Amino acid sequence: MANAPRRGAAVREREDDVEYDVPRPRRSRAGAGGRWWVGVGRAVLWAFLIVVIFNGIWFPLRGGLALPASEPEPEVTETSAFPETSAAAFALRFADAYLDTEDVESRRSALAAFVPEGEATALDAPADSLAGENLAVTAVDVKDDNNALVVIRADVNGEPMSLEVPVYADGDSLVISGSPALLAAPDRASLPERAAFDTDPAAADQLREVLIGFFGAYAQQPDHLDRYLEPGATIVPLPANSLEFSELSDPVVPSRTSTGDDDVREVAVTVDWVLPAPEGERTGTLTQGYLVTVVNSGNEWHVRDIQGAPHSFGG
Repeated sequence: MANAPRRGAAVREREDDVEYDVPRPRRSRAGAGGRWWVGVGRAVLWAFLIVVIFNGIWFPLRGGLALPASEPEPEVTETSAFPETSAAAFALRFADAYLDTEDVESRRSALAAFVPEGEATALDAPADSLAGENLAVTAVDVKDDNNALVVIRADVNGEPMSLEVPVYADGDSLVISGSPALLAAPDRASLPERAAFDTDPAAADQLREVLIGFFGAYAQQPDHLDRYLEPGATIVPLPANSLEFSELSDPVVPSRTSTGDDDVREVAVTVDWVLPAPEGERTGTLTQGYLVTVVNSGNEWHVRDIQGAPHSFGG
């Protein structure tokens, strides 16, 4: 009997041991869900940094490796296919026949070669009613690839006039496409006053003797022409016995504007030439205007070029 309680105690101890060995449920710790979102945020941040670093390295490299931009194609200007040169010559020959009414029948036959078949009679004119001289083409007014007006200047019955001739072109084939029209010649223009500029009287005095010698050699002593020319310059002298130098006006020398080592000026000058007669006698003088380019590389003037003066009339 004394042992009974001890067995009960042992039983309770074993039960207690069993109860002690059973795992207890774990309580969730505060903040476990927050750490998960922190991990996601870190992953997103690293992905963003990788993208930024990649772009910072790649874009400069891509710019350096890119092919050079192709140059824009030159703008194509539309050009007419109308044969201006051929049409001008064709219209000039037509006008020569059209303005000759001395023989009506011959004129009609000549015009038939330029107009459509059967249209020559439409261009008839009374005998001796038209006479043309000094014919010259002054313009070709192209309308399209097939049509143009050729403007011909002529003295018609002794008066300056214009004759506009319509020409049709089909490839290399040409035909007068209608009756021509006589118009007034262009009016005479009025010259404006020459622009004022500062002159250099000292340079003009130095150049006068140089230019007298140059023009004398230019007309009569070609072997001495190089003496007055700038080294390396070439000027072809006048034909022998064509003109004789007579007189030179005061040179008009503009003030120096260049700042380089060479002093280059364009000098306006008027020259009087003597025209020799076949028998060797003088026939009179011929006055002409020149624009002479001169250069002073040190202390001596030389001629570089000579051309006609563009505006020698007027004050």
